[in-house]
Amino acid sequence: MGLIPLDSSSYNPAAYLWKKIEDIPEERRHRLLRLLNPRLVSMAWQIAGTRYEDPKLVRKSASTLLSSSNNGDVVVEYYNCRTSGGPMPISWINSFRKAVFSFKDGEAYGRIISGSLLAAFADSFSPLYFAVRQLKEVMSTEQPCDLAYEFGDGLYDIKELPLGFPKPVKHPYPFNDQIVVYVRYLGPGVSVGQAWQEGTKLEQVPRKLCGEILMVKDYTSLREDK
Repeated sequence: MGLIPLDSSSYNPAAYLWKKIEDIPEERRHRLLRLLNPRLVSMAWQIAGTRYEDPKLVRKSASTLLSSSNNGDVVVEYYNCRTSGGPMPISWINSFRKAVFSFKDGEAYGRIISGSLLAAFADSFSPLYFAVRQLKEVMSTEQPCDLAYEFGDGLYDIKELPLGFPKPVKHPYPFNDQIVVYVRYLGPGVSVGQAWQEGTKLEQVPRKLCGEILMVKDYTSLREDK
């Protein structure tokens, strides 16, 4: 275990946590989803915020897919995700999978894949796609972030979908109501996000869709793809 420096001014919680995650073997990082309770998942968002105070750390990325150029076919990364809580109408969002894929032109998209069998069946008819954007700030709070997952209306003109992925269709409510997930990198293969329902109407007040979301890269699915 590393020791926290005696000089608190030189201690950065995000740098400390990044190193701890880095020390966990890739195939064991999924255990973080079980080990961290909802309070700690929410705390992870705050800790990740201190990363922007470290110029070296802020240049690091949690995703190799988004930090390196892609010269070949569509590249896909899968993540297992868990929130610190969600509203009842979309209770499946407490535990789900996410896929992020990119093309050689640099464009990146993703898809939410729900966990339950019933919701998975619905996924095939109404897949939840989003566009991945580099963004520096959460619109509602002006807090720093690294990425935004913009759901839009769901009707994305995606050039080439990963094998077996259904064609994009119009999103159901509330995912068609300007849903944006803002993402902060927490460590290699690990991110934390906040989902906001920003609304399509000008007078609509943005509100959080659910609690903070912990996202851990699924390295086993990558090995299976190979």
